[in-house]
Amino acid sequence: MDLQPLRAFDDNYIWLLHDQTGGAIVVDPGEAEPVLAAAEDGLRPTAILLTHHHADHVGGVPSLLEHWPELPVVAPPDPRITCANRIAHDGDAIEVGGRTFKALSVPGHTSSHVAFHLEEEGEAVVFSGDTLFSLGCGRMFEGSPAQMLASLSRLAGLPGLTRLCCGHEYTMSNAAFAAAVEPHNPDLRQRTREAQAMIDAHRPTLPSSIASELACNPFLRCGQPEIVATVAHRLGREPVDAVEVFAELRRWKDGFSA
Repeated sequence: MDLQPLRAFDDNYIWLLHDQTGGAIVVDPGEAEPVLAAAEDGLRPTAILLTHHHADHVGGVPSLLEHWPELPVVAPPDPRITCANRIAHDGDAIEVGGRTFKALSVPGHTSSHVAFHLEEEGEAVVFSGDTLFSLGCGRMFEGSPAQMLASLSRLAGLPGLTRLCCGHEYTMSNAAFAAAVEPHNPDLRQRTREAQAMIDAHRPTLPSSIASELACNPFLRCGQPEIVATVAHRLGREPVDAVEVFAELRRWKDGFSA
């Protein structure tokens, strides 16, 4: 699969999934300019996928439709997304651009958030929006800890080689938090070194993989003894369950600074 991240705003990624004919599916174009610049270099958009309603993920769609008015625009069922012309419900097979994605409902960051999962010819990718990040997860603007943890667990259950394409370049800030939570994780230390080398070379740290996230991302590791112990120290008692571990990690992360 030919994946290309386009930088937008300060730290957003717009994802392009290219095909062999020069077409590309565009994921979460929060602004139109990076896509239009790519079009000047030969990009031909074939569809737009939207994971959730936030402006930094959908704001560029109206301008793109001015240039390509027939484009399919697929989004979750949410009246706040007014630019969509196709709806993606949980479990739907979404056929666009010659490919078939599976829509996965992953609420928590927003109430209607979806991810788009694609498997073909032994490869797989998931566009996770702002639910699962490299070494982190999204803030819970419209969901509960139990809901968000269930969504993360659903993504974590995808095949390990699945490439994770998320909506922001947060890897290094997330790595600092992950190290505070689980300082003795050797996989995390290795991932952090690799990501820093990518940043130093002015390269994206993405895509990650589900296997890497399972090994390194504290929000997917709420049952690991070191993480449970860290949370217990913060709470002053043993956490009741994984949901409480996750909830405390998310509260901690919301106010964390390295």
